[in-house]
Amino acid sequence: MAALFRGSWNSLRRCSKHVHLSLDFSRSMASKTPVGFIGLGNMGTPMARNLLKNGYPVIATDNFPESCKELQDHGAQILDTPADVADKADRIITMLPSSPNVIEVYTGPNGILKRVKKGTLLIDSSTIDPSVSKEMAVAAEKMGAVFMDAPVSGGVGAASLAKLTFMVGGVEEEYNAAQELLTCMGANVVYCGQVGAGQAAKLCNNMLLAIGMIGTAETMNLGIRLGLDPKLLAQILNMSSGRCWSSDSYNPVPGVMEGVPSANNYQGGYGTTLMAKDLGLAQSTATNTRTSVPLGSLAHQIYRIMCARGLRQ
Repeated sequence: MAALFRGSWNSLRRCSKHVHLSLDFSRSMASKTPVGFIGLGNMGTPMARNLLKNGYPVIATDNFPESCKELQDHGAQILDTPADVADKADRIITMLPSSPNVIEVYTGPNGILKRVKKGTLLIDSSTIDPSVSKEMAVAAEKMGAVFMDAPVSGGVGAASLAKLTFMVGGVEEEYNAAQELLTCMGANVVYCGQVGAGQAAKLCNNMLLAIGMIGTAETMNLGIRLGLDPKLLAQILNMSSGRCWSSDSYNPVPGVMEGVPSANNYQGGYGTTLMAKDLGLAQSTATNTRTSVPLGSLAHQIYRIMCARGLRQ
């Protein structure tokens, strides 16, 4: 039995080594093909930088030229328009703030679909209305290209460390091609179903995040006013039934954690305007599906009030 186990183990090791060598060769060959990246904001820049780190030449653009400088300093080629990027790359990732931005970048006068090449893989990591993802997929298909939605979770910190979670929707046969790129930028890549399914999963996640963040902020504030040390309270929450991502990984109270927006004057995080936008999308989908989401609705109102009061970071 021991000999049989050793033999099986050695065979498995040889097989595993062969698989790794094949993957390494595949990635080495693929790295010679440029990847387009459009949208170099707080999330897009570190994501594109991780593609560069993995050996992929990056061709990028952004509406704001000053946003391109950091990536250009890391070796990316910067072009003027999304159409220019489409002319040079047959794999393009977009990371944009909202549905109108995505529509403009893909179908506008200088959009990707004006010069997209047949067979191009288009991966949109923006968080937008699932119906817009479906519209873009139809428009891309007419041009002979393939569109997939792949929104992310994890925030700026995870983007910098290549630890994002990608929720992918699209033609399943194209999933492996998308996964090859997404694993350079994330720790988890999950296939969710057809186009729009990734967006659906992201909106559900962000609605829960918003509710959890509000609850964590209220809880921490109450504890502080009761005289509790915030670090101690966070420690207790995180070993008790109140534990959640907002308490143990992204605590909103300054001084409790390092490496989060609350430790940096709330700079560099996911802005309240973007969260309000995502909650608005969740509300729209809830209405369309006749789904009751009272806490999601209340969270939406709270974030809108924050934005109206100028608390946009």
